[in-house]
Amino acid sequence: MVDKVADTIIRGIRSGTFVPGQHLVEPDLMHRIGISRGSLREALKHLSVAGIVTLTRFRGAYIAALDRKTTLDLLDVLEPLARLAARLAARNCDTKEKRLALRAAAFAVEEANKSLNRGKYLEQRRNFYTVLIGIGGNCELERAMPLTRADLFRAQAEARKSEKQRLRHISGYAKVTKAVTEQDVGAADRAVQSHFGGTRQTIRELPEDVFPGVLP
Repeated sequence: MVDKVADTIIRGIRSGTFVPGQHLVEPDLMHRIGISRGSLREALKHLSVAGIVTLTRFRGAYIAALDRKTTLDLLDVLEPLARLAARLAARNCDTKEKRLALRAAAFAVEEANKSLNRGKYLEQRRNFYTVLIGIGGNCELERAMPLTRADLFRAQAEARKSEKQRLRHISGYAKVTKAVTEQDVGAADRAVQSHFGGTRQTIRELPEDVFPGVLP
């Protein structure tokens, strides 16, 4: 039941049904998911520990909203894990099937970006990392990477990006894919490093109201 609630909320964040800072109305969620109040509250406690939901006394649950510093801190945690994923994938991308899978994942990210469908884009971005990690063969990496938490700042920032910022970000996936499919470990590592550098630049450029922080 906890997983069911988590899946509903996480998919809602990616699709735009739920947005950072939004108050979660318990009766609505109970009806949507088909669970009891007790089960819902237990699930929300787990999501609070994961940093997806903020629980406030007397006011209930909110989708977590990240401030700019927290977002940059999160990128500092995510980057070395993503670089490890790319290096492992480059070492192990040794079949036509693996190369085709990663190229297809990168193409899907690009197409979702062109469609301006935020939900589809966030889903395909997550799938890209799933494929990358799968090629690398380390089954613990996806568990360790805070990808769901990263969806929060993506949801906050996506609608406010300029076309230049959007293109800067999307080009990173193609560069990582090229390096990995060519089995160039060093280039794969550098491509991810550059990709995260571009993301940090965008985060610093966006206006203050994009990152209001956790609401009381």
